[in-house]
Amino acid sequence: MSFTLPADIAGRPITVIGGGTLGRRIALMLSLRGAEVRVFDTNLAVAQAAVDYIGTERPGVADEFGGTAEGRITAGDDLAAALRDAWLVVEAVPEKLELKKEIFADLDRLAAPDAVLASNSSSFASSEFIDGVDAPERVLNLHFYMPPAVRSVELMSSGRTDPAIIELLMAELPKYALAPHLVRKQSTGFIFNRVWAAIKRESLLVVAEGVAEPEDVDALFLDVFKADTAPFRFMDQVGLDVVLDIENHYCELAGMENKSAPLLRDYIGKGWLGVKSGRGFYNDYS
Repeated sequence: MSFTLPADIAGRPITVIGGGTLGRRIALMLSLRGAEVRVFDTNLAVAQAAVDYIGTERPGVADEFGGTAEGRITAGDDLAAALRDAWLVVEAVPEKLELKKEIFADLDRLAAPDAVLASNSSSFASSEFIDGVDAPERVLNLHFYMPPAVRSVELMSSGRTDPAIIELLMAELPKYALAPHLVRKQSTGFIFNRVWAAIKRESLLVVAEGVAEPEDVDALFLDVFKADTAPFRFMDQVGLDVVLDIENHYCELAGMENKSAPLLRDYIGKGWLGVKSGRGFYNDYS
């Protein structure tokens, strides 16, 4: 399969794969130009909940950052229909390598030949899951944080990504009130997450070893760095199940034991996943 850059992108849909916490926020930002945005999830109720979220939040986001609150947002559980004629596809599913390999093989097979295939993965480089992709030059990492509150996006080549795709997205993403940052060399954790991983790991160990409670760590962090958020609040936002998956992957790559896993598994085992479950390290989420 040969790849050419997508044409007439202004009139073509965008598809987000996964309607969870981050997927719906990505779809929200990508809807600000008024194009059709499709949210696909194997669980149709999750996809519909994402569409409902976007409908509620989009007017306020459009007022704050510009753009429009108009444009069609659809939910679906039929992958081929969700991908039809989309120029950009963003995968936002759990951090499971085999799952991503399966999804990208399907995306490569079903999406338009000129569609850009992007992974929101924060722990897996796209080079790790393109084995089943016939046109790997159209695949890259497009890592979002937690929009609209955090609008930074990191772009990283798989090592085989067509440079013209990077140029296209660096120019297009600011139109959606997003701030793109180029990762200039393949890096596990990209830019921010490499720094954040060290902070997160030590924060978890401080609590796991009984040196402090999450509230103590966060209070010190906020005071010393004059920050707007802190490690345990941030982990609650990400989801403790996601944090565990990422930590397991990082530790596996580094060849070391994940000493924070028992603490995270204890919370996860109680159903305390963070904001999305109503409780995590903190118990004040409505």
